[in-house]
Amino acid sequence: MSGNNYVAVTEVMEEECLVVDGLSTVAEVLAKMVEKDVAFAFVEKRDEHDEYGIVLVSDIAKQVLAPHKSPDRINAYEVMTKPVLPVQPDMDIRYCARLFDQFGISTAPVIKAGEILGAVTYDHLVLKGLAQQK
Repeated sequence: MSGNNYVAVTEVMEEECLVVDGLSTVAEVLAKMVEKDVAFAFVEKRDEHDEYGIVLVSDIAKQVLAPHKSPDRINAYEVMTKPVLPVQPDMDIRYCARLFDQFGISTAPVIKAGEILGAVTYDHLVLKGLAQQK
C-alpha cells in the first residue's frame, strides 16, 4: 500500500460472526464454533450498560483443555476476555493493524452505536485489504 490508499475496516470485515450468551457452556460454544468454522465468539452484553466479551480458541485451550477441566461445566463468561476492544467501521485498516499490535490482539468486533456489525482479524486486514491493493 502506498500513498493514501484508504481502506475502511467495513470493506474487509466478516459480517457474520458468532455471538453467544455468557452462560453458555464452553462445550456449547465449541459446537457453534465448529459449526460456523470460526476460532472465536463474542459474548453478548447482559444489559445496555455492559460490554461485549470475546472467547478465543486459545482461551479455551489454556483455561479448559490444559488444566483438564470439563467444557460441560465451565461457562463462556469464565474464560472470556472482557471488555473486548472494538474498532470503528470507518477506521483505516492500517490504523486497525497498529491498534492490534499495540494491544496484542488479533481479533476485534466492529461496533457502531453499541451493536456488533461484524468482526475483523489480522487475516482480514492482510488478505482482504493489503493483498487486494494494486
